[in-house]
Amino acid sequence: MRRAMAEAEVGDDVKGEDPTVNDLQKTAAEMFGMEAALFVPSGTMGNLIAVMAHCRERGDEMIVGDLSHLHVYEQGGSAQLAGVHATTVTTRPDGSFDLKQLESKIRHGYPDPHYPRSRLICVENTHNIQGGRVLPLHFLQDVRALADQHGLALHMDGARVMNAAVAQGVPVAAILQHVHTASVCLSKGLGAPVGSVLAGPQDFISRAVRCRKALGGGMRQAGIIAAAGKLSLQEMVGRLEEDHHNVKTFAQALIDCQPPLFAVDMAAVETNILRFRVEDPTLSPEEFCARMGQVGEGEEAALGQGIQVLMYPHVENSIRAVWHLGISPEDTQLAIQKMQFVASQHLKGKVETQ
Repeated sequence: MRRAMAEAEVGDDVKGEDPTVNDLQKTAAEMFGMEAALFVPSGTMGNLIAVMAHCRERGDEMIVGDLSHLHVYEQGGSAQLAGVHATTVTTRPDGSFDLKQLESKIRHGYPDPHYPRSRLICVENTHNIQGGRVLPLHFLQDVRALADQHGLALHMDGARVMNAAVAQGVPVAAILQHVHTASVCLSKGLGAPVGSVLAGPQDFISRAVRCRKALGGGMRQAGIIAAAGKLSLQEMVGRLEEDHHNVKTFAQALIDCQPPLFAVDMAAVETNILRFRVEDPTLSPEEFCARMGQVGEGEEAALGQGIQVLMYPHVENSIRAVWHLGISPEDTQLAIQKMQFVASQHLKGKVETQ
């Protein structure tokens, strides 16, 4: 990747003259089954641009899941910067939502001055907060039919949609055919250092170019980073299966821990994100993560080395751990050893204090 970056042919992307960026955008559009694509610095910007391009009047409204990344983790940029109001539907454990509730959120009273105008529905695939869950294809098909029925656009925050494609064993275009637009992250599991791609119809991308410029996302010799992104799409998608396998390996080790200390729903372990719980109320998620991230007393003697594993406390008293390009099967085995050491030390300490 660094070699591709160093050797990249570049130009002025603001003027559409960077050949490597243009090549990446063409490659992405073809892979996604979309008319056109746009390289942007981040997924957050890609989502914000999509909202701005779909909701072109201040006071327009989008419908999002209450646990969606766009709603929870992007600083309310749609309201703060785009003047777009959000209404939420309840996110189910698999990342989907109830279609009847979704339809009930669509405003039918416009142009009554009391109401905003419904313009956009947003879905997230895979679903971050819900632990990397993959949206069922039939759900996407049903949401698209509902959107078309009411004249709304459907955007996918597809930061990890490549993980969804690998998990479902389908080309990514088979997923994205159900949405009008999508943002796809090139970093994370795909390994590029920076960047996302926003894709959709040509007229949408033309508006998106203007929005990107207004947000400061217009870059000059961006081919330096686009070269890495192109490599991600062409050569790194297949390796995501390794991440998924490593997650399942670690999750099974949590379940096998004796005496039982962790709770894992294996049916929900679908991609590269793992959410699990510590069942012992005397060991908080914060304390467990702190112990995993530092070398404890007696650890080097017991394990032959110090091991630091970074994960963090998450929603609803859970713990979140994510696998990516930098975490090998060997690293996963080391993480299992560290988890078992921390668990044994905790249980030993409980016995001694009883």
